[in-house]
Amino acid sequence: MTILNGLKILDFSNLLPGPLTTMMFADLGADVIHIESSRRVDLMRIMPPYDENKEAYIHQHLHRSKKSLSLNLKTDEASEIVKSLVKEYDIIVEGFRPGVMKRLGLDYETLKEVNPRLIYCSITGYGQTGPYANRPGHDNNYLSVAGVLDHSRLKDKKPVAMGIQIADVAGGTLHAAVGVLAAALHREKTGEGKYVDVSMTDAVFTMNALYGSQYFGSGRCPQPEEEILNGGTFYDYYKTKDGRYFSVGSLEPHFRKLLCEALEIPELIDSTFIDSAYTQTRFKEAVCDAFKTKTFEEWLEVFNEDFHGCVEPVLTFEEASEHPQLIARDMLVDVPKSDGSTQRQIGSALKFSGVEPTYKFVGAKMGEHTEEILKEIGYTPEQITAFSNKGVLD
Repeated sequence: MTILNGLKILDFSNLLPGPLTTMMFADLGADVIHIESSRRVDLMRIMPPYDENKEAYIHQHLHRSKKSLSLNLKTDEASEIVKSLVKEYDIIVEGFRPGVMKRLGLDYETLKEVNPRLIYCSITGYGQTGPYANRPGHDNNYLSVAGVLDHSRLKDKKPVAMGIQIADVAGGTLHAAVGVLAAALHREKTGEGKYVDVSMTDAVFTMNALYGSQYFGSGRCPQPEEEILNGGTFYDYYKTKDGRYFSVGSLEPHFRKLLCEALEIPELIDSTFIDSAYTQTRFKEAVCDAFKTKTFEEWLEVFNEDFHGCVEPVLTFEEASEHPQLIARDMLVDVPKSDGSTQRQIGSALKFSGVEPTYKFVGAKMGEHTEEILKEIGYTPEQITAFSNKGVLD
C-alpha cells in the first residue's frame, strides 16, 4: 500500500509546475495519465540533452511513472474519451491559459456534470481572475510582480537570474499539491469535488511573509542588502582564498560564538544583528577578511561534521549529488527504463513511516500507453483504429 494509492489523475499540463506536481503524486502511488499532443510542443520534451533514444532527460524525470495518452483535443471524439476517463480519473491538473479548456469543452463546469466528485486544479501565472489573468509570463516575471526580486538583490545591482524556478515550483507545484490534497480531504468528508485556482504570482507573494508583515506593520519597504536575511547583516556568502564560497547563517548568539571562535575573531563575539549599522558593517568585514585567509578545502576541515554553527560550503550540483546527507536520505534513485537499464534521477523528498516511494519507469514516449488506456475504458480495437485514422489520436 502506498500513501496515495487509489488517487487517479489526468495531467494535461506541460513545462514544469504541473508535471512536477503530478510526479510527486505518482511517486506516492497515485495513478497518473499524462494527456499530451504532438500539436502542442512541450519544451520539456525537446530540451537537450537527450538519451540514446533522443528522449529528453528532463522529460523522463518529470513524467516518471505516468502513462502517456496522446489525443487531438480539438476533436469531439477526444473530448468524449476524456469524459469517459473522468468517470474514474477524478482529479485533473492543467496549466493552460484561462479559457483554453473551456474552448475545448473540458472545463470544470462541463466535466463536473460527468462526475460531481471531480477535483480540477488549474495552475497559471496570474490566476483565473484579475486584469493579468490572460497575460503570459515566466518564473522571473511572477517573482518581479510579486515584489520578491527588488529586495533580493545587491545594492545597485540587477536581480540575479536564479538557477531554480522559485515561482514555478514553490509557487505553482507545491501550492497545487496542497490544494489538490486539501480538496481530496474535503471530498472524503462531503463527497463534493472542488475547483482549485492556483496563481503562481499569488503564491510567491505569500512568500514575502517576513518582510511583508514588517511593511504592513511599520510602513517600511524592504531594501536590498538592508534586512536581516538579504545581506544587511553577516547572514551572507563569503569568498575563500581560492574563490569558492561558504554560507554563514549564524544569527543566534550561541551560533555566532562558534563562528567567531572558528574564524579566530573572538573579540567580536558580542556583535549582534540588532547592533548599530557601524557594528554590523565592522563585523561583516571581519568575517569577510577571515574567510579570505584559507582555501575552500581548508575551511572544510574547520567547518566539518563536528561544527554546529550554521556554516556550510556552497556546493556545485555535482558535489551536492555526492553529499552523504542527501545519499543517506535516498535523494538519488535509479528509475527503470524500458530496455532494462536504469536512469539516475532525483528522488522524492517526502518520507513516511513504513512506506517507500514508487518509481515505476522513466517518462514515457508520447502516446506510449494510448491503446492500453483506451482498451481499459472499453474501446474496441476497431474503434481505436478508427480514431487513429481520423486523427483523434496524435
